[in-house]
Amino acid sequence: MRDLAIVVFVALAIGLPGSAHAQSETDRLREALRSATTQLRSSEDQRAALQAKQAEGERERERLQKQSDGFKAQVKDAEQAYQQAVDEFNQRLAERDATLEKWKSAYEEAATVARTKDAERAKFEGDATAFKASTKACEAKNLRLTKASEEMLARFKAMDLGEFLAAHEPMVGIKRVELQNLLQDYRDKILDQKAKP
Repeated sequence: MRDLAIVVFVALAIGLPGSAHAQSETDRLREALRSATTQLRSSEDQRAALQAKQAEGERERERLQKQSDGFKAQVKDAEQAYQQAVDEFNQRLAERDATLEKWKSAYEEAATVARTKDAERAKFEGDATAFKASTKACEAKNLRLTKASEEMLARFKAMDLGEFLAAHEPMVGIKRVELQNLLQDYRDKILDQKAKP
């Protein structure tokens, strides 16, 4: 606006003299003034449009900045949630590993106990088999021992007074030797049936 006032003032100052040349000069200056005014208005309109665009750009920039800040906050929240999820997953994984280690230890202990029990069972089965065989052998020997005892008792029951005196006769001692041989045979039979470890 100040530029317009200067142009008008200059145009009036030049157009004050009264000559025709001055009149055409005035017309020319008026035309120049109109042209300058039009250009000035156009410039003012452009400046106003640019200022409006600038203001719109500022508003858009502020809107985008707010949107960007919102996205940054969302990203930060997402990163925190992700980190928390990772931490929780790692914690659950560590707990699972600890539980797995406990189960593994318990399994190994149970397996060791089972192997020990299997070894004991096998040993006891072997001992039982040996004891059964030993018991059968002892039973068989017991039967033979009982039979030898019964024979010996039957022999002594069947002995009469003459045989008893002949066994104690000090001179010849034949019957005594027979009796001692018989006793030795029975002793051998009894010793043959003795249980062996």
